[in-house]
Order: sequence, then C-alpha cells, then structure tokens
Amino acid sequence: MEPTAARGSLAGLLGIWGVTRAALLLCVLKVVVFPGPDVTSDVSVIYRGWYDVLVTGTFPQDDVTWQYPPAAALAVLSPAVLPFLEYATAFFVLALVADAAALALLLRGARGTGRSRRGAWLWVAAVPLLGPTVYARYDVMVTAVAVAALLAAGRHPRLAGALMAFGALLKVWPALLKVWPALLLLAVRRRVAWVSAAVTGVAVAGLFAVLMPGAFAFLGFQRDRGTEVESLGSLVFHVARHHGWDGEVLLNYGSVEFLGPYVSWVSTGALFLTGAALAWLVLWRLLATRFAPHTAADAAFTAVLLFTVTSRVISPQYMVWLVGTAAVCLCFRESRMGRPAALVLAACPVTMLEFPVWFGHVVASDALGITLLTIRNGLLVAASLLAARALWRATVPARREIPSAAGPSWAERTTVPS
Repeated sequence: MEPTAARGSLAGLLGIWGVTRAALLLCVLKVVVFPGPDVTSDVSVIYRGWYDVLVTGTFPQDDVTWQYPPAAALAVLSPAVLPFLEYATAFFVLALVADAAALALLLRGARGTGRSRRGAWLWVAAVPLLGPTVYARYDVMVTAVAVAALLAAGRHPRLAGALMAFGALLKVWPALLKVWPALLLLAVRRRVAWVSAAVTGVAVAGLFAVLMPGAFAFLGFQRDRGTEVESLGSLVFHVARHHGWDGEVLLNYGSVEFLGPYVSWVSTGALFLTGAALAWLVLWRLLATRFAPHTAADAAFTAVLLFTVTSRVISPQYMVWLVGTAAVCLCFRESRMGRPAALVLAACPVTMLEFPVWFGHVVASDALGITLLTIRNGLLVAASLLAARALWRATVPARREIPSAAGPSWAERTTVPS
C-alpha cells in the first residue's frame, strides 16, 4: 500500500470512529433518545449502588445481582478518577477511552509483514452496530484487556499471561467453567505465560480476599438462575409459550429469565454443551501441532464463540467480546477466521434490534421477537461451527500426515515371493 493511500485509509478509519462514537455518547448521555428501554440504568442505578458499597471497603455480598469476580470492583470504582463528572457520565467517558484503547492496540497490531488493518475496521464498524449498550456496560473495558493480551502473546508471553489472568478476574460468566479470558491461554504454548497467569491470578485474588470482605461471594449467586430470554436454549420456551407452557418471564439475578417447568432441564443441557465445548477445546489442544502467529487469536475467538452460544445467558454486551477477539484474528492476513468474523459482524445489528429496540417483542415471545433471536443465535452457531472447523483444519494434521511411531506395518515388512 502506498504511504499516501495508507494515510488516507487511516484518516478515514479514525474519522468513522470519531463520528460513530460521538453518536454513541449522545445516546448514553440522552441527548439523543434511543428506542427501547433505557440501557443506561445499569450504570446510573445498579453500578452506582455497588460503587457506594465498594467505597466502604467491602463487596456487595448481600446483593444477588453482584455476580462478578473481585477485579470487577475496579471497573465499578473507575469513575472516581473523574471526580468532576457525575458518576454515569464519568463511566461513559471511560468506556469511550477503553474503546479508543482497543482501536489503538488493533492499529498497532496491524503493523508489520503479514499484518492487516481489517481487525481495526471490524472494531470500528461492529461496535456502533451494537448500539449504546456497549458504553452502558463495562465489557468494553474487559475486551480492551483481552485484545492487549492476545496481541502480546507472541512476543511478550509474561505480559500476555498476566493480562489474561487479570481479565479473568474482571469478568466471569455465569458458570464456573466460563472464565472466558482464561481461555485465551489455550493456544499459548510457552510455559512462562501460564506461570505468569497463575502468579498474577493468585496475587490479585488474594489481595482482594484479604483487603475486602465478600470478594468471592458471587460464586454462590449462580445456583438458582433460570434460562435468560436471549440465549440459544430460550428458543425452546419462546415457542413453548404458544403451546400452553405455564412458566413465566421474570427479572431474576439481574437479567430477564424464563422460570418454570423444565427450565432446569434446559439450563442443565446448556451446561452439558459448555462442558462438551471445553472437552473439544482440550482435545484440539492435545492434537494440534501446527502453530502460527495467529493461532492464539484464532483459538481464543473460537473458544469465546463456543462458550457464548452454549451459555444459558447471552446478554447483548457479550457480543463485544466476540468482536474484540475476532478483530485480533483479522490483524493477521493468514488467519482463517474471516467468515466467522463476518457472521459475528452480521449478528451485531440484529442484536441491537432484539435489545434494546424491540426487546418488548422478545419478552412477549411474539413472531418478531422469536425471528430476531433465531437469526442472531443462528448466526452465532454458524460462526462457532465454521471457526471450530477452520481452527482444527489449520492446526491438527490429517491422519495421513501423522508418521507411524511403530514403523512399517506387518504388510510393508513382509516380502511376497515372486
């Protein structure tokens, strides 16, 4: 690419980022009213309430909606660094800063031979397609940490391991197995990264446990969760409501969930699928022999996809994790995650339509709500299968490529007399 064209491309990318992010800020600041329920209430009401508890030196251990690991306190407390702004406004500004940091990392990751700005373009395009929810949750901050970890994996394994452990302590999914940033370690071959992750994780977790009571109370708040209305498994109950199922939809543990007959079966099924996904990832890691600079990112993207679609909760902000890891993959020209990344991009506007624009239709389980969920979840399932297939084919040798450890077969050793 000619230098002038490269500068023009960068200027265009930054210009689009600036315009779209200004629009997101106007929405969360309510200068522009976005259709659907108010997505900022989590920050102005829930996060702010947690902030008031956390500043006293303890975790909200009596609040079942607090379902986050100890380092999440840093994200909730972060608006304190901007004391001249009201809490919610400061949070939105810091979300913007995290967004900018992720873009800067992706642009840096695009430098060099075999690299590309496709990842930066994906980030710039996908985030606004998710709507203002991105800035009204702290997942964009976690994603920036994950992007930094993946890009550091090749040359700075100690830093990558530390960032991955810190990311795991920032956000844990609603099940013990779903520590998604820790999954980034799957394709990191150097032992030093694992050691760094373990040391960082133990040190940070131990520090919180000693200094702030209730650091791990969140682990006990998951047992009675239902199936969230946007998850893959929820489609069973969306359809069942039209055929006499007598369950209900309630705000439960901080999300809108199905509760009633057979919900526990579907939730257990989701956990089984999560376990199967984990087993497949472990098998892949044992059999994979071909590792390239982009393999860590490809494996992380595949892992996050698999654990997202099998989860009993798929909140809209989870899409930010997928976009971030997909963007890192596309920083590498040789990555085979182009088609799965395109499907994730296509799922972003559908996600914005199902929440917040037409969330009432989703909760009502009407034709529009079910259609939106079927399309969005179908795109994610397809992306997961394509990503898993591409990862396996790129890294696991076919059987005919594996040399026999036992030497020639009996038939090859036997000579047939002429």
